[in-house]
Amino acid sequence: MTALPRGGRPAEALAAVEASIEECWRRFLTEYGVAAGTREETELAEMVVADTSAFAWRLVDAALGRLRCPECGNELGAGPTDCQKCDQANGFRFAAIEIDRPATPRGTEHGLRVATAVARTRHRYGVRVRCGYELGLPVLLDGELSSTAQAQSYRAAIDKLTEEECERVTSFEEVTRRLSSRRGR
Repeated sequence: MTALPRGGRPAEALAAVEASIEECWRRFLTEYGVAAGTREETELAEMVVADTSAFAWRLVDAALGRLRCPECGNELGAGPTDCQKCDQANGFRFAAIEIDRPATPRGTEHGLRVATAVARTRHRYGVRVRCGYELGLPVLLDGELSSTAQAQSYRAAIDKLTEEECERVTSFEEVTRRLSSRRGR
């Protein structure tokens, strides 16, 4: 599990998504009659990563998490930004199938997948990008999707925070409160 330094609802949401990724993988192993921790599990993960467009994004993320990068030795797709194999694997992650959950706006699952990828590989993204996607995790997990105007407003507000504030805030409401308190001084 990825420990999200900012804590709060974003950390809880990431833990819930990661649990859903692991549950999806457990069901996949059962479907194929493969035991966890075996060479067969590694081969199954390699099969998924060989054609990410044929599998749901949670399976792809689970498979990447079970493989090591031959260049940097990190989890495949999660290594440093200068690792070409990880960059390639991270890019292929986004070819996976996304199916919106019932009763959620179209595109919610895509947003959840991107926010999850950013939160799980924080070092690959800038502080403001991390802040926006991580704060959006609980909203997306709840099946909500911000309007374009709302997302632009959040982005503009995050851009006014210091980098330290970006790493500490735990909700969009907190971002708004911090900016409001500055104006009141």
